[in-house]
Amino acid sequence: MKIYKTEDIRNIAIVGGSGSGKTTLTESILFEAGVIKRRGSVNSKNTVSDTAAVELEYGYSVYSTVFSVEMFGKKFNFFDCPGADDFSGQAVTALNICDSAVLLVNGSRGIDVGLINNYRLIKKLGKPAFFVINYVDSDKCEYDNVVEQIRSTFGNSCVPIQFPEQSGPAFKSIIDLLLNQKLTFADGSPAKAEDIPGAVSDKAQGMRETITESAAENDEELMEKFFDQGELSADEIGIGFRKGVEACGLFPIVCTSAATNIGVNRLVEILGNIAPSPLQGKTVKNTKGDDVSLDSTKTSLFFFKTTMEPHIGAVSYFKVMCGKVREGQDMVNADRGSKERLAQIFVSQGNNRIQVPELAAGDLGCVVKLKDVRTGNTLNEGVDNSFNFIKYPNSKYSRALRPVNEADMEKMMTIVNRMREEDPTLVIEQSKELRQVILYGQGEFHLRTFKWCIENNDKMMINFEEPKIPYRETITRAARADYRHKKQSGGAGQFGEVHLIVEPYEAGKSIPEIFRFGNQEFKMSVKGTEEYPLEWGGKLVYVNSIVGGSIDARFLPAILKGIMQRMEQGPLTGSYARDVRVIVYDGKMHPVDSNEISFLLAGRNAFSLAFKDAGPKILEPIYDVEVLMPAEYMGDVMSDLQGRRGMIMGMESEGSYQVLRAKVPLKEMATYSTSLSSITGGSGSFVMSFSSYELVPTDIQDKLIKEFEAKQEED
Repeated sequence: MKIYKTEDIRNIAIVGGSGSGKTTLTESILFEAGVIKRRGSVNSKNTVSDTAAVELEYGYSVYSTVFSVEMFGKKFNFFDCPGADDFSGQAVTALNICDSAVLLVNGSRGIDVGLINNYRLIKKLGKPAFFVINYVDSDKCEYDNVVEQIRSTFGNSCVPIQFPEQSGPAFKSIIDLLLNQKLTFADGSPAKAEDIPGAVSDKAQGMRETITESAAENDEELMEKFFDQGELSADEIGIGFRKGVEACGLFPIVCTSAATNIGVNRLVEILGNIAPSPLQGKTVKNTKGDDVSLDSTKTSLFFFKTTMEPHIGAVSYFKVMCGKVREGQDMVNADRGSKERLAQIFVSQGNNRIQVPELAAGDLGCVVKLKDVRTGNTLNEGVDNSFNFIKYPNSKYSRALRPVNEADMEKMMTIVNRMREEDPTLVIEQSKELRQVILYGQGEFHLRTFKWCIENNDKMMINFEEPKIPYRETITRAARADYRHKKQSGGAGQFGEVHLIVEPYEAGKSIPEIFRFGNQEFKMSVKGTEEYPLEWGGKLVYVNSIVGGSIDARFLPAILKGIMQRMEQGPLTGSYARDVRVIVYDGKMHPVDSNEISFLLAGRNAFSLAFKDAGPKILEPIYDVEVLMPAEYMGDVMSDLQGRRGMIMGMESEGSYQVLRAKVPLKEMATYSTSLSSITGGSGSFVMSFSSYELVPTDIQDKLIKEFEAKQEED
């Protein structure tokens, strides 16, 4: 493979819903480019993309595949991305790395939730895109209806530049409006170009006028010429379309049948002519916020993907963010401080690699057997860049993870961390609070696939359990307590007495001058206030209101430490406590027996007594949930969320789909991924993010307290 200049490189992500034919399109592109001599198929389990054991077992893509081809004088770096929402992290990586995208649509089904989710991400990232309607040869494909679905869902900036002369099993010819010709594909021969037949000439003329107007709208000079002359040349339409696509103001719609190789070669040609090169792509900033120029004489490589291959080990994929990279180049890891030598660099074609001497800025490549490079790291020569521009979606499904053989815990953690290199949306947490190892992912399907890989590839049996919920405890009113710790056992003893008041902490609320409890009044004389943000959320405010020196100031840190110990294990359910103001106002000490441990224990126990008397309540985590589903399932989805104690916050439409927003307790979301799939027949998806902690209902609080007390008795 020859060395290509940046302007001749096209980085393109192929995305779409499950079953839209992305892997089949990949096979056809590789075949057209002469990389493979025979096209594989998903059913035959012999495709370039799906080679992992789990992909062959289940018949779906789990990992993205990077492959490069040379066609039409340009180098194309494609990503074949999984379609399932559970593996959306692979598409997130691809769309951040690439300069444009192909949105593949199953022509026999039309718009689906996977397509909408990918389009949303493309719009968020500001990436140009092309809609490609596949399976036009299906007897269920109604091409014009699919185009109308696309335009009604995503807007009139989606403009068809091709249409089939006849869709369904008779699909052999494409009317190409940019070429203003009919292209006929037969028996694997190059497309035969002919004049547009009279039967569809009026339709073609009307659509060509539409694309001419669309092209003119994206260039002032073309707009003036169009107004003056009423038409544009084919080259001028191409210029307008390139500018419109680059500015994300136009989204061309083309048609193919990847399975029969109809229109695939022309699709790649269109991408080469219209899709932006890295030079026209969005400028990337480093972690310092500085723009990184592709034409820099210094070199930076960003490593966006890692795969593990038998007998080879880690294969690390990178993008040249600036400068050029050469074989034998010595570089420094900006994230880990280590030095690396790139003994060889390769261009990827699935599991096959082609060695190249160098790669230009904006190009993609891979290396093997680096010492200390991880996904997300940056290697530099002569510059100090690092990058973190890829933002993965929040996790929405979790399970507690433990090996069947407890002795394998360390080995299991090593395996999980290795798998995280291949899939950054897997998140592992060893929770001190919950005393569990929690694995987070994008859905039940996602974690089930992960479990299969560990049990079949690494031969380790593991168990999944429902994770505990990170409840919090707080108080609802002020309360007072005192506690004396006294211990005498010969020699110096222990003595400390603490009097304190607790009250709910609210930002901006001042400390009362007088507290009344029963018939007693306690006047506060504040000497000092310390505010401690808690790592688990909320605050502890510690107030010194001691008068007359009843407790020496040197014992105040010990009292605080005792309070903090009890905050880490609340008295109701052992959960973390939060949002409490503690006022230490009196106490006693002994000239000989008082020490730090005495006041630590006195402070801890006084706080516990006051907390229990201050109307303690349990808080539960509430999440913002956004569900996307076909309109016909709205009622069932809404009822299901309300049955999960969800509060409906709003709804809106996206074409024939509905978006429902709600606030739902985390406890009720444990099985939601599975339930939504069941309700919508797999056509719904959701995202969730933490919102706040709110009080649990009284009946649930009583149940939680009883469960905690029963467990305490067992222990």
